[in-house]
Amino acid sequence: MTATNSTPNVQPIALSDVTLSVTTWGDPHNPPVLLLHGLGDTATVWSEFAPTLTDRFFAIAPDLRGHGDSDKPESGYGFDRLIADLEDLLARFGLDSVHAIAHSWSAKLLPIWAQRQPDRFHSLTLIDPFFIGTMPGWLRITFPLLYQVLPFVKAMGPYESRETAIAFGKEMKQYRGWSALQQRVFEASIEAKPGGSWGSKFTVAARDGIFEEVMHVAGLTEPIAIPTLFVQPESGLNRSDWQFAPYRKFLVNLDWAIVPGNHWPFLVEPEPFSGAVRSFLHRSGSYTKPRK
Repeated sequence: MTATNSTPNVQPIALSDVTLSVTTWGDPHNPPVLLLHGLGDTATVWSEFAPTLTDRFFAIAPDLRGHGDSDKPESGYGFDRLIADLEDLLARFGLDSVHAIAHSWSAKLLPIWAQRQPDRFHSLTLIDPFFIGTMPGWLRITFPLLYQVLPFVKAMGPYESRETAIAFGKEMKQYRGWSALQQRVFEASIEAKPGGSWGSKFTVAARDGIFEEVMHVAGLTEPIAIPTLFVQPESGLNRSDWQFAPYRKFLVNLDWAIVPGNHWPFLVEPEPFSGAVRSFLHRSGSYTKPRK
């Protein structure tokens, strides 16, 4: 269940309800950092950032249920079930507490978890969270349109061929420039489908279940005293005072970093992103509770 250096170690880990594909980097005796990808992504998004942590930390990045190479049940995509998966994962590693870094939709899941179990976390890093509040029920009728325009989900396909999928990927915001990192991340997110077509490893059941939950569950409802970094990409989703207000209200030990790039700064501007997050982690210290 471990890696001893910055080389990634990928393995399936059986939990009580699902098996997750989990990637680790670094020395397992170092303080752990849990890395949570966003909607439709996989642990591969951290493949350039995670090795920069291994001088001081042990990085753990699961493909969340319904994503990547993890199990894809037809149900179980509410925050309660996802948090239970992560609790189970920490137990498999014998961990009581972690530093946690989450992007987009997972950056809504993480504060919900932290409000319930603050002792689990030494620090939180929220990267351009996806709509921390709730949405009116009538917006449900707009979901089919959102699925066609949101970059997180419109890449699901299907595509006639792998080449068609890659051509589409090159035009997406998170992959423009088509660096080696971006190519690796996109190719890890797609697979051949029955009949010869290609598409995302992210499932429709996961998409629909997650959107339903995001719509009616608020991410911040009570103060959190855990040291928290809000990462604001210059061209990200969060740009207005009304969007920032809940974080400033409820995160009472809040740090802020504005970094270049769009919603995926770790893919489009990885160096300044990595520098900002590493600096925060080092300021937050490296203490975690002893392992069980």
